[in-house]
Amino acid sequence: MKAIGLIEYGGPEVLHVIDAEEPHPGPGDVRIHVRAAGVNPADAMLRDGSLAEWYKDLEPPFVPGMDVAGIIDELGPDVQATHQLTVGDEVIGLVDNHGRRGGYSEYIVVPAASVTAKPAGATYAQAASFLMNALTARSALDALALPSGATLLVTGAAGAVGGYAVQLAAAEGLHVIALASGEDEDMVRSFGARDFVPRGEEIVRRVLDLAPAGVDGVVDGAVLDGEVTPAVRDGGRIATLRFWNGTPGRGITVHPVNVRERATDHEAIVRLRERAEAGELAMRVAETFPAHHAAKAHQLLDQGGLRGRLILEFSPAG
Repeated sequence: MKAIGLIEYGGPEVLHVIDAEEPHPGPGDVRIHVRAAGVNPADAMLRDGSLAEWYKDLEPPFVPGMDVAGIIDELGPDVQATHQLTVGDEVIGLVDNHGRRGGYSEYIVVPAASVTAKPAGATYAQAASFLMNALTARSALDALALPSGATLLVTGAAGAVGGYAVQLAAAEGLHVIALASGEDEDMVRSFGARDFVPRGEEIVRRVLDLAPAGVDGVVDGAVLDGEVTPAVRDGGRIATLRFWNGTPGRGITVHPVNVRERATDHEAIVRLRERAEAGELAMRVAETFPAHHAAKAHQLLDQGGLRGRLILEFSPAG
């Protein structure tokens, strides 16, 4: 089968088509014929070597990709009885990618628990655009465990994870202060943000003008780390997405978030699909590319400023 992978770390140009062994499902697994794969910041971290320590004992090629949408074409033993999945089902799945196993592949085997139905009415591209980031946001909010009515600051509120954090938090009764580019104010308010702070100078002062005692928690989608700590109240909480081991003091706790820990949380995955299907979570596609143009997609990803996911599309079977 064909996949998109890399032999050495570097810029987008290291991504190329590779021949890979076709996988088959074992007990509890399904195989998906991939029709669309989301391009996420985690994929760029694999590509540029940020995850090299995790991959040090593996031989390349390495295949990125954690978000897929496609059609089940093989079932492992007992899957149909335990998960009510059948060959031919249109599904989305979260891929805990590692080594040569990744979503940028014509076929991918994943645990049935990592799979749910494709949102009704969604294209494959739309269906591949949200699950990983929405589950990351869900994990961040669960780690913070803020009560309804608490004040939450979401940085990068128009971005991949931040937008879903705003939507989920607002629906749960949190008072969301969204931090994003000024041009994105209308969008993040449409997600449910009550207050807005434009990205730029004096972020902390602007946040404290809205929450004088400090916010109760932060979902740090923009990876600002200690820059936003002064805006958090004593005893507050910060959910961080990228390896920050800061010691903020004042009783503030830092909660690292790793979506891979939720890769087989079937209940959470199903619930997020239901909310996307109901229009409660946006499925935002910025642009689509044939899979063999993955390098072009990563060039755009590296430039930043996207408002939606880039998607790689694979050909139908046959």
